[in-house]
Amino acid sequence: MIDLSGVTRAGRTVRNLLAGAALALATSGAAWAEDVAGRAFPGQMSLIPGESPIAHEIDFFHNDVLLPIIIIISLFVLALLIYVMVRFNEKANPVPSRTTHHALLEVAWTIVPVLILVVIAVPSFRLLTHQLVLPKSDLTVKVTGKQWYWSYEYPKDQGGGFGFDSLLKDEKDMKPGDLRLLAVDNEAVVPVGKVVRVQVTAADVIHSFVIQSFGVRIDAVPGRLNETWFKAEREGVYYGQCSKLCGKDHAFMPIVFRVVSEQQYAAWLAGAKKKFAAAGDTVKLADAQR
Repeated sequence: MIDLSGVTRAGRTVRNLLAGAALALATSGAAWAEDVAGRAFPGQMSLIPGESPIAHEIDFFHNDVLLPIIIIISLFVLALLIYVMVRFNEKANPVPSRTTHHALLEVAWTIVPVLILVVIAVPSFRLLTHQLVLPKSDLTVKVTGKQWYWSYEYPKDQGGGFGFDSLLKDEKDMKPGDLRLLAVDNEAVVPVGKVVRVQVTAADVIHSFVIQSFGVRIDAVPGRLNETWFKAEREGVYYGQCSKLCGKDHAFMPIVFRVVSEQQYAAWLAGAKKKFAAAGDTVKLADAQR
């Protein structure tokens, strides 16, 4: 006879550990969600919370349009499969039907999918239009993807006249609160509640500029200037990453935007002009060495 007491105790231990981990995950997820909205948090199953008009529209399209349609179709197909298995198995239906056509059924399975696609298309086209038609902007930031970091430029006619590189922060330079593989040495800063026009290009290969909380996803293509926009609704730190397989360090080129008040932005702008103007020669040298 096999002794299963050890297996039972082990199973009970694993069950207790899983229950504890689930509780810790739930509480930590709530804590992370309260701490910052600009990134994913432990235990999260939905999209990263949106903090811009476009992101809210994406959330609505996904949660209130696509998800219910997907659930209804999946349940309908499951019900059909169960009905077919019960009604048309060999035991319940020994003499198979010789029906070859059913006009009403064929019309239905042609028309219904078309109507579903129309229901999906209307909010989809509206969302694409809102993404591609840029409103009047308050600020322009040019972003250049490089192997493997991002460069930001602030135009002179809007109080800038400087640019800087933003590289993944080395672990030895990490400070309390910095996120591993997401923190950078120089964050891009924008004011809250302002329409930010983002011009995106690349210097070498194709990259993809993505900030989930702003609903921003656009390719950075060498020799081409793409444009997108966002309007951050809340102050905080928002993270993104390159979403194109752009080479060996693709996973190590994060995007960080810090959204601040207008007064804090004006102060940062004044300090950044001095800081990055003084470091201009150093930045160019670093670019040449990469």
